[in-house]
Amino acid sequence: MTMNRRDALKSVVLMMGGTMVGATAILTGCSPDKQIEGLNFGPDDITFLDELGDTIIPETDTPGAKAVGIGSFIVMMVKDTYNADQQKAFVDGLNMIRKEFKSEKGTDFVGAPAEDRLAYLNGLYEQYKTSENKEPQVINMLRDLTVLGYFSSEIGATQALNYVEVPGRYDGCIDYNKGDKAYAIG
Repeated sequence: MTMNRRDALKSVVLMMGGTMVGATAILTGCSPDKQIEGLNFGPDDITFLDELGDTIIPETDTPGAKAVGIGSFIVMMVKDTYNADQQKAFVDGLNMIRKEFKSEKGTDFVGAPAEDRLAYLNGLYEQYKTSENKEPQVINMLRDLTVLGYFSSEIGATQALNYVEVPGRYDGCIDYNKGDKAYAIG
């Protein structure tokens, strides 16, 4: 038996405690009442999101977030599960990242070295963690969506995690050694 993508997403959201932005829409299966009409992302936006995702989960001995098409996944999630305020915060945050990164580094995010991109995103995350009003919120959204999209993809579940398809044999006592892959929900 295989699990469809919607069921996998619900499982991951439940596992994360439902704390992700847009979790209500995923869990109930209903789109938010108020969304931005005509919200559209172009190919350049998807490429930008792919690079952001690949900075968060880079290629190592397993494929990175770009390999799973994380940009398209993020666009789908923002358009389908975020309400208008969350969508606006996300789009404004992406524009802020583009502008500030170019201002600080003198180059576009997409063409910049991985170390510069990672340092910039880590700085945004530190700013988010120490801010009283949790700004810039976009870094948390990007992190949550990248992790959700990557680990609910076939590549993430089968190559980055130890995938065991369910239903399968129940083994209540599995040895776990330091450095072993975590198990995927299947």
